[in-house]
Amino acid sequence: MSDSNNQDNGGVENETEQRPNGGGDEGDAWGSHDSSSVRRYAKMPVDRNAPFYNMNHKHRGMAIIFNHEHFDIHSLKSRTGTNVDSDNLSKVLKGLGFRVTVLHNLKSGEVNKYLQQTAEMDHTDNDCLLITVLTHGEMGMLYAKDTHYKADNLWYYFTADKCPTLAGKPKIFFIQACQGDKLDGGITLSNRTETDGSSSATYRIPIHADFLIVFSTVPGYFSWRNTTRGSWFMQAMCEELRYSGTDRDILTLLTFVAQKVALDFESNTPDMLPMHQQKQVPCITSMLTRLLVFGKKQ
Repeated sequence: MSDSNNQDNGGVENETEQRPNGGGDEGDAWGSHDSSSVRRYAKMPVDRNAPFYNMNHKHRGMAIIFNHEHFDIHSLKSRTGTNVDSDNLSKVLKGLGFRVTVLHNLKSGEVNKYLQQTAEMDHTDNDCLLITVLTHGEMGMLYAKDTHYKADNLWYYFTADKCPTLAGKPKIFFIQACQGDKLDGGITLSNRTETDGSSSATYRIPIHADFLIVFSTVPGYFSWRNTTRGSWFMQAMCEELRYSGTDRDILTLLTFVAQKVALDFESNTPDMLPMHQQKQVPCITSMLTRLLVFGKKQ
């Protein structure tokens, strides 16, 4: 699919190893550890070794869409086509049983306040939480109407210690935004090239378990948006959710979203040759600990 498009531009790793000889576990990071020895408790939403998340609560859960079209920041253009994304995604998510709220052109403080208030709600009867942001962005940053904020602000309030009624439940984040200004020119493949060659009454989980974070593009790169049909990522996401959202597990579904974006789309800007015939692929970060299949909601 060849389109005339716009773009949405705008640590230290810890690892612990289980030693086979039964030795102690240690971290590989320097400095102090921001943790607490206080034991926290939350209701168990599913059996310890269950392969699937429990999607049989009374409600599917909340879906929040932060849709940013206009900005007070002089350097940021209006995001023509974003309302198509917002409308399409809202319809698809309602079809999956979500209670959808669409918020337009909020300022950074308003976004943060809404996230905090959402985390303070009682999600006991909900299957999961889904938050989508449609905006301009750059590496590690997203733009609200008035200023930028760190992308990880989106999930900060929803870790299991801060939002215990979502502990052990999927927390899903879809982010349509640039992560930089690099372009992916793609590569042409040819077949002429060859090379040689047990259950427990209680159990503990990490506070960052059960998150799924999906960016429309990889770190450092542009994310493309068609001014008529919406962003490539949201077009593919809505199509997959519409036709396979109730029966495929989410990571399989997202693999096909990535396939659609990678293979079916290419920028069409012949009057701007450096931007012409560029490609894109979404970036999926999963901390899910079980298979997530939405299923049909009664």
